[in-house]
Amino acid sequence: MADSLDLVRKEVVACVKCPRLVRYREKVGQEKKREFRTDIYWARGVPGFGDPKARLFVVGLAPAAHGSNRTGRMFTGDRSAAFLVRAFHTAGFANQPTSLRRSDGLRYHDLYLTAAVRCAPPGNRPLPRELLNCQGYLDRELRLLPEVRAVLALGGFAWDAVRGSASRVYGVPLPKVPFAHGACVPLGPGRPTLWGSYHPSPQNTQTGKLTPAMLAGLLNNIRASFGARPVAR
Repeated sequence: MADSLDLVRKEVVACVKCPRLVRYREKVGQEKKREFRTDIYWARGVPGFGDPKARLFVVGLAPAAHGSNRTGRMFTGDRSAAFLVRAFHTAGFANQPTSLRRSDGLRYHDLYLTAAVRCAPPGNRPLPRELLNCQGYLDRELRLLPEVRAVLALGGFAWDAVRGSASRVYGVPLPKVPFAHGACVPLGPGRPTLWGSYHPSPQNTQTGKLTPAMLAGLLNNIRASFGARPVAR
């Protein structure tokens, strides 16, 4: 059977490779957060989401316990999602500025959004073995998105995961550039460019470490690398 994004999606949703993460995602889905006590939590692996012809491939850390682990879609239903998707919309990559639930009509254009680890980890800290178990999904998504010209890693954890995937998928030496916001590393002729951004976590956005202007500027730089003009909204 030929590989496909749909097949990756089905495997991610059914994945039980990491017992610690399976226990945690299901426990969170049973106990719930008070404001979501009437919601039925997804509580499974969360697949990537977006445009199969995307030139921009965005990688986060992992689903949030009461965000994607609740809603079943990457960066949906929490404060990180609100910040990130508003920026995507402003830059012309999303049809709307909000990401609340799977049925809200959100569509990405020229962008595919995924994560290094596909289940919510306790304390937002996946173990090395858990990352290893998920690496194949990230590798396959990169191979199945042949139009990708830029890979944006949200945070240092995603940066390191993408470095490994890029080396395996594109057959290039492991990039040695350390993570930094705005870091830009060409992966070789005919290969995508790796970009870095601080993660849009409340810890970063509420302290001003990552501002809307910073993320907008980075997304505009990526659009410019495609030869596209910035989008004014």
